[in-house]
Amino acid sequence: MRLGKSKLNKIKGDASFRSFYRKTNDKKSSIVVYATKEKEKNLLIYDAINKLLIDNKILAPKLYKENYKQNFIEIEDFGNDTVFKLLKKGKSNKINLYKESIDLLCKIQKIKQNKIKNFNGKNYKVPIYENKKLFKEAKLFSDWYAKKYISKKKLPTLNIEINKQIRFLLSNLKLKNDTLVHRDFHVSNLMKYKKKFATIDTQDALIGNRAYDLASLIDDVRFKSNKELKDNIYNYYLKLNKNKINKVVLLNDFEILSVIRNMKIIGIFVRLAVRDKKNKYLKLIPYAWKLIELRIKNNQIFDGLKRTLDLNFSKDTRNLK
Repeated sequence: MRLGKSKLNKIKGDASFRSFYRKTNDKKSSIVVYATKEKEKNLLIYDAINKLLIDNKILAPKLYKENYKQNFIEIEDFGNDTVFKLLKKGKSNKINLYKESIDLLCKIQKIKQNKIKNFNGKNYKVPIYENKKLFKEAKLFSDWYAKKYISKKKLPTLNIEINKQIRFLLSNLKLKNDTLVHRDFHVSNLMKYKKKFATIDTQDALIGNRAYDLASLIDDVRFKSNKELKDNIYNYYLKLNKNKINKVVLLNDFEILSVIRNMKIIGIFVRLAVRDKKNKYLKLIPYAWKLIELRIKNNQIFDGLKRTLDLNFSKDTRNLK
C-alpha cells in the first residue's frame, strides 16, 4: 500500500480498535495510527498525553501530522525493540532491563502537570483514577469470565459476593490519587530507542495510585517472571523512593491493585475472544490466575476473595480446560 511517494505497511496491532501502519520513504519512517472507534481517546488524548510526557522530558512519540476528520495521526517511529522482545531474545540482562523500566516509571511519577492542549487547541485535563472506575474495570471479571464459566443458577449470588470483596479491597487502598498513571505500563509498551527508554500506548493515562503502574510492570501477564526477579524489581523501586514512601502502605496497595488489575485482564481477554473474536489472548489467562494466587495466598486482607474464588473456580476452570 502506498501514500503518495511513501509506502505503508500494516504492523501488528494490540487489543484496541486501532490500526497501525509503518510509513516509509527514502529519508525516514513514521507510524500512522488509524482509528474510527473511540476516536477521541485513540487519537486526540493519545497525542495529548504524549505531548505532556515530552514536555516533561519523557521519550514518547512526537506528532508529525494529524487529520482528525480522516481518522488518523502520524507519529514518531521508535522501531521494533520493545522491552518484551529484548527480554525474549535474552541478549540483555533481565534485571537491567527492568531497572531501566523502573527508572522511567520514577521519572513519570515525578510529573506534576495534569493539563495539556491537544492538537485541536483545546485544554485536556487528565482525569482522576477513582475507585468507581477501578471497580467497574474489576467487574469485567464477573461480566465476562464468570458469565462464561459459571452456571446461570450460581452466577447472580457469585457476582454479588465478588463485587462485595472488590469493594472491600478498594476501600483498603491507602495511597492518594496524586500520580500520573500510565495504566498499561508493561514490557510491550516500553521501548528501547537510541539507547534510551520510551513509552507508547499512553492514551489511558489517569491521575491515580503510584502502586498501579508498579503492579502492571512486575505482575505482567505477558511476560512470566519468577518470584526472585519480581522481588528484585520491587526492591529496586523501593530503593529509589526510600524517603518518599511508607513500605507497608506501598505493599498493601501494590498487592490489592495487582489482584484487581489481573481480574480485569481476565475479563478483558474473555471479552476479546467472545465479542471481538480475538482468541489469542485466552492463552494468557492461566498465568493471570497464577499472579492472583501469588498475591492473595499470604495476605489476610484477601481471605474473603480467596475463599470465594476457591469455592467457584477449579484449577481446570482457571486453566480453561
